[in-house]
Amino acid sequence: MSKLDDMITQVEACTSEIIELEQNLVRIPSVNTGFMPTGDETDVCRYVKEFLSKHGIDAEILESAPNRGNLIARMDGSSGNAGLLFMSHTDVVPVEEENKWTYPPFEGRLVGDRIYGRGASDCKGLLTAQLMAMTILKRNDIQLRDGLILASGADEEHGGRYGFGWLSENHPDKIMSPYAVNEGGGGTMDAAAGFTYTLGTGEKGRLQIEIDIRGESAHASTPWRGVNSLFGLGKVIEGIEKYEPARDTSVEFFKYLSTFALEYVATSQNIDGIIGEVESKNKNLASVMRALSRMTVTPTMVQGGIKSNSVPEHIRLTCDVRTLPHQDENYLRQELDTILKDIPGVEYQVDYMSVPNSSPFDTELSRAIKRSTARALDMDDIQIIPSISTGFTDSRFTRNLGIVTYGFSGAHPDDTVDNNIHGTNEFQSVKSLINSTKVMLILAYDMLVDTQ
Repeated sequence: MSKLDDMITQVEACTSEIIELEQNLVRIPSVNTGFMPTGDETDVCRYVKEFLSKHGIDAEILESAPNRGNLIARMDGSSGNAGLLFMSHTDVVPVEEENKWTYPPFEGRLVGDRIYGRGASDCKGLLTAQLMAMTILKRNDIQLRDGLILASGADEEHGGRYGFGWLSENHPDKIMSPYAVNEGGGGTMDAAAGFTYTLGTGEKGRLQIEIDIRGESAHASTPWRGVNSLFGLGKVIEGIEKYEPARDTSVEFFKYLSTFALEYVATSQNIDGIIGEVESKNKNLASVMRALSRMTVTPTMVQGGIKSNSVPEHIRLTCDVRTLPHQDENYLRQELDTILKDIPGVEYQVDYMSVPNSSPFDTELSRAIKRSTARALDMDDIQIIPSISTGFTDSRFTRNLGIVTYGFSGAHPDDTVDNNIHGTNEFQSVKSLINSTKVMLILAYDMLVDTQ
């Protein structure tokens, strides 16, 4: 048995330890409300630092603000250069209605093959897998050629200002590596070509628009004396609902439709027909194609009105916008001007949260991820296809530093159920946790160890 095969076997033997580590991370309520003071990620960092210290791995905590800790751990190689960066984040979104949870959201309860809790999947499962991969390498005294960095950032759930955004601006040297693996990919999709994984090579842009609708106040008993801004709101929402964004199939994902037994060349003219044909058979694939073939403008929040007996003078509508890689702010403004034309009393502001970003697909890292996943599953027919995420992650910060960054968690192909990320009863399956640990271990060994 080779040294790597022996370590893969050790992952299975460490199942109880891996579960316990995941549970302990979930039990630290590092909730990020988006409003300071919040997050408390330093508590997670302290726990992780102590865990790694027990295994002889040095780590440091860099606070961007009080209790907003970022953890950096390293295993150096003989070359003196880093070769791979493991990325994750320690903050979690709030629990909206705890009484709807079957199990307490910060208990980390193991039920069957699932560990339930806020952050169990997003993103403490990936952190657990990466920690255990690093730990097993250290336990086996594996000598690296190029170094391995593990970085877990704060504030990902609110834009990364106190996490990887801060690290990339203030301590880029501590996370610099040619390659990085983060969240944002690594799920399976039903495909005719065998087990197929999406590799998160990029992300749609994310903007937030604030649309202000203004009228004139009056007493509600004589509404004709004023101009009700709610009626303007209705017209704005109707305009957004009827908006038909331009179809676009330039995203690299559409070059791989044959993987799903779809013998089409996708174009802007036929993509809706393809989606319609697929929807009844593969809703997940249809949803992905819909998201990757157009910009989305989604109303999400409304604020306005001061009293039930007063005609509202001002209403603010907040919308979430996700753009394709080539669609910039000017493009969005042109589309908004068309949507809102002829509606009086309307103004809008645009706030860029994340610009579209991507890494090339054909790299040594993508090939190594394919090899590592196939070995973890002991299968030969693994397919890896590029995709862009409809959400945004911290990968945009490392891509801006020139680091080839992919989203890949290495979920087990048997896990086809949504993990309820950000939702009630979020969970992480043990089967995927173990498989992800194997993938991260094999990947680090493949890329960082001289085997000749």
